[in-house]
Amino acid sequence: METLKKNVFTIALLLFTTTLFSQSTEGVQSAFLRSYEAENAKDYTKAINSLKAVYDPSNYVINIRLGWLNYLAKQYIESVNYYEKSIALKPYAIEARFGCVKPLSAFEDWEHVKRQYIEILNIDPQNTVANYWLGVIYYNRKDFSSSVKLFEKIVNLYPLDYDSVIMLGWSKLNSSKPSEAKVLFQQALIIRPNDSSALAGLKLIP
Repeated sequence: METLKKNVFTIALLLFTTTLFSQSTEGVQSAFLRSYEAENAKDYTKAINSLKAVYDPSNYVINIRLGWLNYLAKQYIESVNYYEKSIALKPYAIEARFGCVKPLSAFEDWEHVKRQYIEILNIDPQNTVANYWLGVIYYNRKDFSSSVKLFEKIVNLYPLDYDSVIMLGWSKLNSSKPSEAKVLFQQALIIRPNDSSALAGLKLIP
């Protein structure tokens, strides 16, 4: 009889827990629906508040969504905070790191942007987006040897990617490798005929 009572209690507890979980899930789903509707109406404050009503600091999806909504609302520090919480919850997920780059870029914190791209590449070395934009950061800092390595990686994967080909051409030219730059500028002209950047680069090569 005692065993039967324990089994009945366990089943009742399980049913109660399942019901609470179902209600909680439905509440979050409803909050997300309201946030999407408010976002579409460009009412970002309302979208944010709908999720704050069901906020759970251990919920990755809510944190990353709040990161995005705060970015749209131009609340960049809050946006970074939520993205960083998402990163802490799922450190191997690169989407939150890409999201975090947006508010960091908005207030031009390029050093932290660079760190996020480096972390993404530690997780996914072949990620072309991170390789490209980290390459741009190095190029703008005149660290051409570093930008060459990153743009070369993309061009080896996607030889017809104009943006990477032209940036590799300029990186090579600024690395005192004019013959290699010439080949790349000519390749860029095949991809994009009469391209002004490629033509300008060729004019600088004797």
